[in-house]
Amino acid sequence: MANLEYRYGPMNSGKSMLLLQMAYNYEENDKKILLVKSVVDTKGGDYLVSRIGPKRKIEIKLDKNESLLSDKYVNMLEDKDAILVDEAQFLTKTQVEDLWFIAKTKNISVICFGLKTNFKSEFFEGSKRLFELADKTKELETICRCGKKARFNARMVDGKFIFDGDELLIDGENKKVKYLPLCSKCYLNKVFLPNRK
Repeated sequence: MANLEYRYGPMNSGKSMLLLQMAYNYEENDKKILLVKSVVDTKGGDYLVSRIGPKRKIEIKLDKNESLLSDKYVNMLEDKDAILVDEAQFLTKTQVEDLWFIAKTKNISVICFGLKTNFKSEFFEGSKRLFELADKTKELETICRCGKKARFNARMVDGKFIFDGDELLIDGENKKVKYLPLCSKCYLNKVFLPNRK
């Protein structure tokens, strides 16, 4: 049986870049892959984009009510060696369970990349289920502005840290929104305590 893996980290920890590198390595070794992302991730449109430049066309943009096991997609799984999923935190619980089922019954490696928690330091639906089902998890690291290991994703709107609002607000399409990776101490002092009610 193949594994379901989750490689997670805060913003700017190189998740998309690592996925692109992994896709390249699979194909250099004559392996067939399927690149997937949720339609919730509107950044890049039909492309998986890295913040440092490289991009690649996505084969499947999965809607919230769609399944990779549906008639629409199931034939695309044939002869695949791996499924690589970007922004996997946006998947639904059922979609993560489908990926687990695919790894275990179709012997296709599934490697997901995404965030662990949102800007409120709470699990996304997809990341929570991935932590529950994944055979392997691997934390990807980056640093906070203070130089310590970043663990949290902070949302800034108009240059101010905020702690309330909709879970989904994609940066890039809204120029007033920016996300920063912060260490525990900086997140506590700059985001959590000033906004605690």
